[in-house]
Amino acid sequence: MNDTALAAAPSDLVERVRATDLKSAARLLEPLPDVAIAQVLAQLSTGQAVEVLEEFPRERRTLIAAETAAGPDWLEGHRYPEGSVGRLMERAPAVFPEQARIGEVVETLRNVVPTRQVVYVFCVDAQRRFTGVVAFRELLYAPDEATLASVMVRSPFALRPSMPLPAAMREVVTRHFPVYPVCDDEGRLLGQVKGQVLFEQQAFEISAQAGAMVGVEKEERLATPWPRALRFRHPWLQLNLLTAFVAGAVVGLFQDTIDRIVLLAVFIPVLAGQCSNTGCQALAVTLRGMTLNEVKPGSAGRLMIKEAWLGLLNGAITGVVAGIAMYVLAVSQKDTQPLLLAFITFAAMTLSCMASGVAGAGVPLALKRMGADPATASSIFLTTATDVVAIGLLLGMAAWWVA
Repeated sequence: MNDTALAAAPSDLVERVRATDLKSAARLLEPLPDVAIAQVLAQLSTGQAVEVLEEFPRERRTLIAAETAAGPDWLEGHRYPEGSVGRLMERAPAVFPEQARIGEVVETLRNVVPTRQVVYVFCVDAQRRFTGVVAFRELLYAPDEATLASVMVRSPFALRPSMPLPAAMREVVTRHFPVYPVCDDEGRLLGQVKGQVLFEQQAFEISAQAGAMVGVEKEERLATPWPRALRFRHPWLQLNLLTAFVAGAVVGLFQDTIDRIVLLAVFIPVLAGQCSNTGCQALAVTLRGMTLNEVKPGSAGRLMIKEAWLGLLNGAITGVVAGIAMYVLAVSQKDTQPLLLAFITFAAMTLSCMASGVAGAGVPLALKRMGADPATASSIFLTTATDVVAIGLLLGMAAWWVA
């Protein structure tokens, strides 16, 4: 089946599949004939098409892939880890021995170009090792009797199929080629990946990161049916409720102190909100650094110290304002120890913001060390840590020095 036939898929169905999650997309397509499913998948990005195809049973996947121009290439992608270059790889349409003559290559390509987009000619040796690349301009001006080896660019850049997508993006960001060859560790040509596909997939991964921080699954889209969206979100809300009980338990431990110094209750949400925001700033910077591979082995300690220092400084500055506010409020309420309460507020704000900075950097690093996505529910864990520390410091110091 050629690309012209595949273009016949209804545009509204394609948009519905593109806008929903993978399992819902597979269920939407399941009743259709294999050829109709192939028509829809052919109009998706390679990464999304492979992931939707993976939701079908193995036998059905083979039948659907057989109806596409990509054919077995989509099935080959399942051999590689999720989020790797191999998942996005497709068959290279123009691969020739480096000793092939220009005239023969051009004549062969006349039959290929109507059905496949050809950007470069890839050259290989007898062991199919990737040796060079030829642009169409060179084919146009070279004599018919010349060989590809005489006009090819030798030792060209290539990606590895197991390379994670962020690592691949760092490699190609300054090259701006429309197509990148993909080779194994021995240098044998396996296929190609389009630059547009790489950037589309990376954009999707980045857009999913914000949702992952608060427990929204990467798969969920605007068109995901509400029962499935509920299953995606609700478990994380239960976890958030459990962690909220932990913070509530800290308040309960100091209930007697709050009963005697009611002013403390006014400053609990102020302190918790300020510390949570400080931690989220550190979290955002850390996640960005991890995405860009700026967090090198051995640099975690320096990162934690930097965020602790920033948290201390920011906490001290905001703590002065909060302390003044506590003093004014305590005097207006005729409290007997307004200066001490102001100092406690200042100290709690300073120390808890410092701890929040450490937690903001530490949570994603800990999640990565455990083998999880660093963004997964990181905001939930961070909020719990900052609330417990902030509330514990404020009420603990008040119970120790005042009550």
